[in-house]
Amino acid sequence: MRETGPEAESAPGSGSSPAGEPAADRSPVSGAVPEAVPESVPEAAPEAGAPEATDTAGGADLGPERSALQALEARLLGGERKFRRREVAHGAGVSLLSARKLWRAMGFPNLGDDDVAFSERDQDALTTVIDVVRSGLLTEDAAISVTRAVGQMTDRMVVWQIEALVEDIAEERGVSDAEARRTLVSELPDLIDPMEKMLLYSWRRQLNAGVQRLAVRAQAGLDSSAEGRHGAEDDAPLPLARAVGFADLVSYTSLSRRMNEKTLAKLVQRFENKCAEIISVGGGRLVKTIGDEVLFNCETPVAGAEISLALAEAMAADDFLPEARVSMVWGRVLSRLGDIYGPTVNLAARLTALAEPGTVLIDSSTAAALNADDRFVLIPQEVQQVRGFGAIHPVVLARGRGEGLVVD
Repeated sequence: MRETGPEAESAPGSGSSPAGEPAADRSPVSGAVPEAVPESVPEAAPEAGAPEATDTAGGADLGPERSALQALEARLLGGERKFRRREVAHGAGVSLLSARKLWRAMGFPNLGDDDVAFSERDQDALTTVIDVVRSGLLTEDAAISVTRAVGQMTDRMVVWQIEALVEDIAEERGVSDAEARRTLVSELPDLIDPMEKMLLYSWRRQLNAGVQRLAVRAQAGLDSSAEGRHGAEDDAPLPLARAVGFADLVSYTSLSRRMNEKTLAKLVQRFENKCAEIISVGGGRLVKTIGDEVLFNCETPVAGAEISLALAEAMAADDFLPEARVSMVWGRVLSRLGDIYGPTVNLAARLTALAEPGTVLIDSSTAAALNADDRFVLIPQEVQQVRGFGAIHPVVLARGRGEGLVVD
């Protein structure tokens, strides 16, 4: 499995341990095997320089806010911080060098030998991945890769969740951003269990969907993409057939300069929410959002065409959002680190810049794959010189028979 989120498979991890280190000590020491995901998500990374920040000084009264923060941390970490890094590594039966591979993959900062920063749950996580590697279920590189995927994705996820909760508190209660952030500390404990359950549920569903897309149906996609190809294309060696698309808001930079913080946040969220809904309903996957642009992919050119048209139409029909330039290319890609790479992605990005506001632009090969489908109208354009690709025959994709995607 190689795509983003639950289906992400990162590139091989950091280098191996020095020669002569026992094999067991060279394990990547990750607590991020799939079943451990919900446990590792709420845990905060040990903070260098302040490992004992929640300790009381001689039993002194910490005050309600400090006490709430201390209780929250203890719950998230599964207990108090009472171990140093060498103690955790020793308890798991690995070298400190091997343990540090895990913590780096998870995105933890460096810690000193005297920092009391780890709980029993940290040691359990370390032991879990050591056992997985020692049993032969994963190689060292694969374990580090999976760990890095979990660390990076959950880091982004918790930032998103915290900011969403802070924004909701501020808007619903009419308080300042700073007050909303303080309030979150006292109210988050009631949300931990339901959020954790949703994480595990979503991970299992996404893993099942990823297996279907990236393993079960992978060869069928390659077979269908072979039609009309001669085998010498730049993307021919790549393992996945995908329709790759971009949607880019028109005049976003100039608009953002004139907007205040709340209006800009509303625009970005509205754009992302609309795109996510349409891509999901169309059977695609939102790979990433980059400010005013989304990158998506799906398994067939027809699905890509329907999603692309729906995106352009939705932005044009929204009075708050500017129009979007949309592109889509059917080809082959490499999936790594939750992202997609290859000439197909690059060409789709180039076509986005050529598209007129409110339109969808595709290349001639993609047009050939859609030519017999009366749900689409294909309008050839003048030849364009595209950097890195030479002469390209762009085609405007328009709505033909049928109503297209229905997003209720």
